[in-house]
Amino acid sequence: MKTGLFLIILLLFATTSWCTASDSILGVWNTDKYDAKLEFFKCGDKVCGKIIWLKEPKYIDKEDGPVGLQKTDRKNPDPSLRTKPVLGLQIMQGLPKANNKWADGACYDPETGKTYKCKMQLTSTGDLKMRGYIGISLFGRTMVMTR
Repeated sequence: MKTGLFLIILLLFATTSWCTASDSILGVWNTDKYDAKLEFFKCGDKVCGKIIWLKEPKYIDKEDGPVGLQKTDRKNPDPSLRTKPVLGLQIMQGLPKANNKWADGACYDPETGKTYKCKMQLTSTGDLKMRGYIGISLFGRTMVMTR
């Protein structure tokens, strides 16, 4: 009886730990320059992300856009999406979890209008290392985000 109870408790603990690990990147993260906050959320069995806060949500330089107006996705390759606000924009899609890493997704950069392959991994310090790249991971850029 004690053995059975022990096995049930062990199974519950293992299930809880597994669920926590798979959801460990969900929530709000600060970008490396602290100029934006991204929220990661489940989209099906994968992870997606969107911009939920911007340090400068409006244009402040006339070379970037109309001063005082809300920033839009003006460099999007699809002209019909160029008036969409950057705030609230989903920029990460379809990152499945594999071996405590999230890879094979897509990351969109509204500053350039380009979409990259993307992968993420939690560091031992609890930071989130995200790499956007073209083709292979060697050709890309890494950003380290914090909670």
